[in-house]
Order: sequence, then C-alpha cells, then structure tokens
Amino acid sequence: MTGNGNSGFSEPAPDGAAEAPGVATTDSGDLPKAAAGQDRPELQKAIQEIVDSGFAGVQLRVHDERGEWVDSAGVRKLGEAAKPPTNGHFRIGSNTKTFAATLVLQLVADGKIGLDAPAADYLPEFKLDRRITVRMLLQHTSGVFNFTGEYYPDGTIVAGIPWQGQEWVDNRFHTYRPQELVELALSKPARFEPGTDWSYSNTNYVLARLLVEQVTGRSFAEEMQRRIMKPLGLTGTVVPETSPDIPEPHAHGYYTYQDAGQWKTVDITRMNPSWTSTGGDMISTTRDLHLFISGLMDGKLLPAPLLAEMCTPHPTGIPNMDYGLGVFVLTTDDGGTLITHNGGFAGWAALMYSTPDGSKTLTASLTTGNAELAFAEWAEAFQKAQHRLVNEVFCGGQAGSDDEAAPAQ
Repeated sequence: MTGNGNSGFSEPAPDGAAEAPGVATTDSGDLPKAAAGQDRPELQKAIQEIVDSGFAGVQLRVHDERGEWVDSAGVRKLGEAAKPPTNGHFRIGSNTKTFAATLVLQLVADGKIGLDAPAADYLPEFKLDRRITVRMLLQHTSGVFNFTGEYYPDGTIVAGIPWQGQEWVDNRFHTYRPQELVELALSKPARFEPGTDWSYSNTNYVLARLLVEQVTGRSFAEEMQRRIMKPLGLTGTVVPETSPDIPEPHAHGYYTYQDAGQWKTVDITRMNPSWTSTGGDMISTTRDLHLFISGLMDGKLLPAPLLAEMCTPHPTGIPNMDYGLGVFVLTTDDGGTLITHNGGFAGWAALMYSTPDGSKTLTASLTTGNAELAFAEWAEAFQKAQHRLVNEVFCGGQAGSDDEAAPAQ
C-alpha cells in the first residue's frame, strides 16, 4: 500500500499493440468480455462478490492457459448504472515500486549504479548513513523512516505527512517535492540500523526516484517512458508527477472517512499524487500491468542474473510473503510461488500477480464505495478480495478460505 505499509494493506510489443486474439478492442480502449469459449463464471462470481462486500467497482484481467479473460463489475461512478470500463485507467499505488525497482536495476545492468554501493554516493545532499546501500532501498531494509508515518508493534505511532481524514481531503491538491518528503523522513529517527531488519517505507522509493534522476540527468518520467513504457507498448501508463488528472476512460475513486463524528464520502478521483511520489503515484490499466509484469518475468526488461536478484525473497515477518527488490514473493495456499506487488490508498486498490515465468497473470483495479467502513475495514476487505482472486486463478479455487487472506501492500 502507499500509506503505512507496515499495517499489512509488475518480445516487446509495438506501440499501440492489439489485444490478444479473441478479444475485441473499441476506440475508447474499453474491452468487452472475451469471446465464446472464454466464459469464466467462477471469475464473474468472484468479482461480483467483491462488489457486494462494499467496493464500488472491479476491473479484472486474467491471462492463463485458457487464454485472456476480461470483465468488470459494480459501477463506474456512484449514482450511475454503467459498469467500470474493462480497460480503464486507475491509480496503481505501490505497484509503482516495481516499475521503479526495474528502472534502477536496468541502470545497475548498465553499470551506472552499484547495487551494493552506498546510496549516499549518488545522493550526497541528504547525508544518508553510508551503511545504506541501493539494494537496501529496493528491499526495504534501510531502516529509513516512512514519511507517511511509522506504526510500531507496541502501538506507538510516529506521524508523517497527513494522508487520511479531513486534513488530507482539504489538502489533496497540495504539491510535495520529492526532496521535501525525504527531508521530512530523515528528520525522524530511523526505525532500525541499516540492514538489520525489514520494514516497508515509501521513503526508500522516493530516494530511488531521485537516484535515477541524478544518475541519468533526466526526469523519472522520461526514463520510465524511454526504458519501460515504450519498449513494452504501455500506452495507458502515466507518471503523473503533480497532475491531479487521470486519463479517460476511468472509474471514480471515493474516500469515506469520519470527521467530527460524521461519516463523509468524497470523490477523490482528481488529486495531486505528489504526496506519495514514487511510493505509489503512477496510473495504468489492467492491460498495461499485464504487459509489464509478464514482460518483466519473461526477461524482456532485465538480464537473468538481475531478475533472479529481484525475485530472491528476503524475510519480512509477514506469513507466506517475503520481499525481493521491488516485488513480494508470495507462497500460495497450495505451495506455489507468485511474484506480486499490490497497491492501495484512499479510493483505489490495484492487484498485480504473475507466475515466476510470466505465463499466468492477474491484474485488477478496485474502487471503494460509500459504505461506512474505516480504513482498517477497507484493508481487511481488500485482503479478502486478493485472496479470493488468487485462489480462483492460481490455485483452482480450492485452497484456503477468505479469512486467511495474505496482508495487502
């Protein structure tokens, strides 16, 4: 997730490549359900049950041995009947981290960055602890304070920038500079000594963004377009920087919160995502997330040794879920392995799963509705939604129960 990650809440196609055979494409980018022979009632039932649990809408895309399946459920906008577009744009939250880690590792492959070099060598202005390596940033083992706040096991909370409640709603168009987020984080005590533990920190990935810009002399958005988006034909993916807009077509995202004892729901489709920066600011589609994670796992973006490093699990303390470099390594209920990095913050959630060879993927977007649910309740519903879909797609729908959901990111 993009807020407090410790709470437990991816041949290059030519530009504009067509969808897989059997799936028609419309001018709007919206895709109907796959053609006859691809009917998947178990998936249709799963996404409808997710909507029934309180989400406003779901978009789901599955690529597996049965081909491609695409559909949506719920509504595009509260108060209207239209379903979400099946290839609509959405905010992908912490899936951004997988894109950023891939970009850094490409620069490692080019010899421009040393994976085990001190990050301070590239970003001297921040006077980082020289024990913090580039690998530790990507692996969340740096110990650097999470600028969205730290939640400790004993119940202690050390606040960062506001990202919930009325204060965030009132300031959701405020611009934060990446350097400002890093400086705020470094003004707080480190969570642990570098390399001695694991803790999810959005600050690590803002530092990674700045590292990319420092080494290349170009903006993060330019490097993303040049090195990842264009080679893979990701036509619906955006690095928005400070822009509050999201391209059409898209579903709407809603934030429900309590203020002065009253429940409020606000449409937060438009927001300035600079508050999260590379912790989770990107926009994409289920098609593009599929092309990205399958292409990454298939070796189209990284040489084999670095891809293996990326997917080498490091213990997190989260049951059945370890962390590599910008990806979670998930052990499924039936003992399989998936590479994943989901994301979520107010109004939005995004899922991205792949088998290690990229042959089977699940990508999805969920938008929250106007039910009176606190953030923790949304996180629990998100976890159950993830677990249900993973079991249906990767475990034959048989393993585990919804109550055993893996923690969200």
